[in-house]
Amino acid sequence: MPQLAFSRRAALAGLGAAGLSAALAGCGVPPAYVPEEGRVGPDRSERDRSIAFSNWPLYIDTDEEDEERRPTLEAFSERTGIEVRYTEEINDNDEFFGKVSPALMNRQETGHDLVVVSDWMAARFVHLGWAQEMDRSAQPNVTRHLDPQLRSPAFDEGRLHTVPWQSGITGIAYNRKALGREIRSVQDLWHLDLAGKVTLFSGLDESFGLLMQGNGVDVTRWTESDFHRMCDHVESMVKKKHVRRFTGNDYTSDLSRGDVLACQAYSGDAIQLQADNPDIEFVVPEEGGELWAESLLVPNLARHKANAEALVDHYYDPEVAAELAASVNYVCPVPAAREVLAGSDDKETAELAENPLIFPDDEMRRRLAVARDISSAERRSLARRWNAIVGL
Repeated sequence: MPQLAFSRRAALAGLGAAGLSAALAGCGVPPAYVPEEGRVGPDRSERDRSIAFSNWPLYIDTDEEDEERRPTLEAFSERTGIEVRYTEEINDNDEFFGKVSPALMNRQETGHDLVVVSDWMAARFVHLGWAQEMDRSAQPNVTRHLDPQLRSPAFDEGRLHTVPWQSGITGIAYNRKALGREIRSVQDLWHLDLAGKVTLFSGLDESFGLLMQGNGVDVTRWTESDFHRMCDHVESMVKKKHVRRFTGNDYTSDLSRGDVLACQAYSGDAIQLQADNPDIEFVVPEEGGELWAESLLVPNLARHKANAEALVDHYYDPEVAAELAASVNYVCPVPAAREVLAGSDDKETAELAENPLIFPDDEMRRRLAVARDISSAERRSLARRWNAIVGL
């Protein structure tokens, strides 16, 4: 998964939607929430055949001989005549929020037509009224091919304002050979033989779901009591020095070097780790794993909304989705792409269709859940508790 380490560089970002609105109102600034009728601006799509699309680094297919070329984007431009100004400028959710929030709260253009953010951040945009509703009548591929398990998250029922770019699973990665046993459960992380050899994610939104699942919690409807029970246990493990440290994406280096034997991990990273070291295993725990997504959204007053919607639908064509999935190796939000990859003449490409970390099978799907997001009312107190444990 692209870098998701918690950031405090954007002072207002950590407040959440309600906290942000209250802080602004206290300063004499108009409320941050924008009603539906205030989100749409003049659409220049027909006379200006372009799109400004911002994404995370290394999160799209590239040409093997020229990494500056992006075949799926080029195919879209050739088919539609729409030029895509593609930038890899999103390195941190909170940092990006801090960058665009002044314009959005003041009802101004951001200069972005389409962006990709993690779903917990997409929830913040949706709750603030900063994401436009997409025209699904212009997106037949999305309507037909979007993974049913991702169709209606709590923060955006019916996926009216967002569409998954890629998806993934939070589970556990471990070195089977070095540990000398299997890990099947989150509870297995707390065995004495892993003392000082475990890492957890530092980001609240990245970490809490899997850890609560380990306590038998239904994360689609967790409560604050569930959260604090989880924190009590993690805090006790930290005091015992059982948890080596809290990490961002640098957990991959710890595991590769052997500094840790087991850690919270993302499915997409696990595929790359296994390619370098076949002793690395990735497991969706018996109690369940968290299914997450990073989603495309059109910010308020975007100048090329129709063009952006066309590009979104392009990526839900199974042929295009398969090409992207083969490159980035995350869970593909277009299940129909599996048949495309399975029919490939290239053996390695065809094998991707059988990888449950790209196309989860029915048994794995039964153990996956999309955690309800942290509400704006909850975020301040829950973040304070979690950050005290992590040391942020």
